[in-house]
Amino acid sequence: MQRAIRSLPRGLAVAAILSCMGQSVDAQTRPSAFVDVASVVPGLVVDLRYFSPHNFVGTRVDGYEAPVCILTRQAAAALGAVQRDLAPRKLGLKVFDCYRPVRAVAHFARWARGPENGTKAEFYPDIDKRHLFREGYLSQRSGHSRGSTVDLTLVSLPGNEELDMGTHFDFLSPRAGSRGDVSAQQRANRKLLSDAMRAHGFIPYAKEWWHFTLRNEPFPGDYFDFPVR
Repeated sequence: MQRAIRSLPRGLAVAAILSCMGQSVDAQTRPSAFVDVASVVPGLVVDLRYFSPHNFVGTRVDGYEAPVCILTRQAAAALGAVQRDLAPRKLGLKVFDCYRPVRAVAHFARWARGPENGTKAEFYPDIDKRHLFREGYLSQRSGHSRGSTVDLTLVSLPGNEELDMGTHFDFLSPRAGSRGDVSAQQRANRKLLSDAMRAHGFIPYAKEWWHFTLRNEPFPGDYFDFPVR
């Protein structure tokens, strides 16, 4: 997840994060280096959670104007290779989040400062909201804003039924991590996803079984803010 947190008003939070960028980008224009992943990865299932209210914030997140998975061309190509490898096993990929605008990260910051809003039981039942930062579920900047990080799972084909990973996406708990208390089958399913992603250059995040970043990402120091649409 790795979301940026700033205790600043909305506009100042975005400005502060943008000031840390290594590259200035028109906030309204998708650069040519980025692509709609579904257009280049046949059969990809897209369930963009931050476009809907079904997420830990409890509302659509700023910057998500359409349910579109956007990644750098390199990350999209690598994801396509993963999808092709999975097909003979009658498996496919389902994505929950891809590129994430900086303005969305600022939205997470505002949520973090506010009161509980009814999402705790589903998304972070084991951790006090105040401790999400200390425990590593929230961080100062999001790798998703660089455009080569993706949150995803495996689905069985046909039918697109999610494999059981022991927790759902964005379940902020030690159970979602590499040492989580899950069954042997759930651990095997996580390993299947991790092995498939690693084979094409993605690095997993130990605290979240769904989170992967392309090792040779093209913008390792740049954070973008164009909207998802």
